[in-house]
Amino acid sequence: MTGERYVLLGLARPRAEWFRQVGQWATSAALPADFVKCVSAEELRARLSTGRAFSAALLDGGLPAVDRDLLHAIRDLGCVPLVVDDGRAAHDWVALGAAAVLPAQLGRQDLLDALATHGVLVGGGDVARSLDQGMPLSTAWQAGVAAVTGTGGSGTSTVAMALAQGLAADGRAGPVLLADFCRRAEQGMLHDARELFPGVQELVEAHRGGPVGSADVLDVTFHIPERGYHLLLGLRRPRYWSALRPRAFEAAFASLRATFGVVVCDIDDDLEGEADGGSIDVEERNQMSRVAALRADVVFAVGAPTLKGLYGLAGLLLDLGALGVPAARIVPVLNQAPRQLRARAALASAFAQLTDGFGGGGSLPSPLFLPRRRVEESLRDAAALPAPLPALVTGAYHAVLRRSPADPAALSPAAPTPITPGTLGHYTDQADTA
Repeated sequence: MTGERYVLLGLARPRAEWFRQVGQWATSAALPADFVKCVSAEELRARLSTGRAFSAALLDGGLPAVDRDLLHAIRDLGCVPLVVDDGRAAHDWVALGAAAVLPAQLGRQDLLDALATHGVLVGGGDVARSLDQGMPLSTAWQAGVAAVTGTGGSGTSTVAMALAQGLAADGRAGPVLLADFCRRAEQGMLHDARELFPGVQELVEAHRGGPVGSADVLDVTFHIPERGYHLLLGLRRPRYWSALRPRAFEAAFASLRATFGVVVCDIDDDLEGEADGGSIDVEERNQMSRVAALRADVVFAVGAPTLKGLYGLAGLLLDLGALGVPAARIVPVLNQAPRQLRARAALASAFAQLTDGFGGGGSLPSPLFLPRRRVEESLRDAAALPAPLPALVTGAYHAVLRRSPADPAALSPAAPTPITPGTLGHYTDQADTA
């Protein structure tokens, strides 16, 4: 006797028949398993976090808590998620992260077959393992991403609007989306949106239970004909960030990239994560800004041409470098800059001194100066933003792409490449000696 058996976690609705049967099989030794029943998803996560090894987690597909985030959390903690589905909810559980789907009329042999295929026997001293079988990387085409962030009062949202308008007028990248990913969302107010929803909350919620088609993604955006782009409204209240689950938001972000040609993200300047302050809640609160900044081909960091504005911009650039954004993808912007060349040269010199030793793996370019324009009138009249603001930021965007054309997704591990027989040459003793 090796003392090995299956150790199972279970989460189901009250009085679920299959849940009761699995418990009876484990108690009567009809199933070589220990069955640990959980009353909530939080308890299940807590048990997985203890470091004890578990063979699989049996989940009731009818529970609202069983979604993309929970399935991936189970995988990340070294366990195999198995979903028992009665077919009422039309979810593709395997695409969401489940290892297998079991019928609601669960038989003992069905469970044994699934455990033999996906689970492992656990010994007395086993600890949690890491799963090698991650979800396959999506090979679908993904649009370019531009993130616009800045210190308070520097005109970050206006710069994001100008970039979206310029890219839409340029027409080379296809349809353009302006997404409001700030906790205190203001793009709806700046666009005089008469409706509060749908927005990012509805889009992320739709991705909790499965993939969403391009037509459905378009339905949660608003077309802005005066400027040529689409708008995704942000959170209706800053505290609603807690409703956005991390995995569901990443899936929603991927759907946006699959639907539009360019996604322009208006994000916060708060990029703190768990590694910085030790709080996972802070990282989830800043999830939208962190994901957009890390996925962006170009990041515009906006500041004001003042003493405080330069100081705040320098601090923001250090935060971007600490997050892992390369210097080659960052465009510093000084909004409402003076017209005099001498004043601009002094600002550029002060900026260079403040950002000396930037931690983003390279040197930063000189800031992009945006002149003062009557933007307030354009916003009030719902008209296109005045020239040359859209052209300037669009030109900077394309300049960065020309310098570093590689997409951030290219940094992920490459897939195996087929090799034609005979193209690798031959191994010989002479070659080894050489």
